[in-house]
Amino acid sequence: MSLSDPIADMLTRIRNASRVSKPDVMIKASKICEGIASVLKDEGYIVDYDRIDDGNQGLIRVTLKYTAIGGPVISEIKRVSKPGCRVYSEVKELPKVLGGLGITVVSTSKGVMSDRVCRRENVSGELICMVS
Repeated sequence: MSLSDPIADMLTRIRNASRVSKPDVMIKASKICEGIASVLKDEGYIVDYDRIDDGNQGLIRVTLKYTAIGGPVISEIKRVSKPGCRVYSEVKELPKVLGGLGITVVSTSKGVMSDRVCRRENVSGELICMVS
């Protein structure tokens, strides 16, 4: 069975796993999903991720991060740009999630990066998701 939207599948798996306090979650591997996982790791929303070769497409194991009292660090993760309705933004108009406490993951010509890095590098692109 093929997935029509691997990004939405990844975000849903992370959202569901964090709600039931799973230590890690397996996601079908793709370059965009690996880029999103890299941004989440760099911004401190997940502990780590690694790619597992299963002979086919491969898998990405994402190790989720929790607070000291056991609550998930990712309280909300929401898809912005969808296959039927792409959302693009210029650098000056990148949204700030929770007044700068959250991040927006952006796909740019220089790769997948957070909104903070986009402002620093002065690049714009497609808004993938918002994390808080």
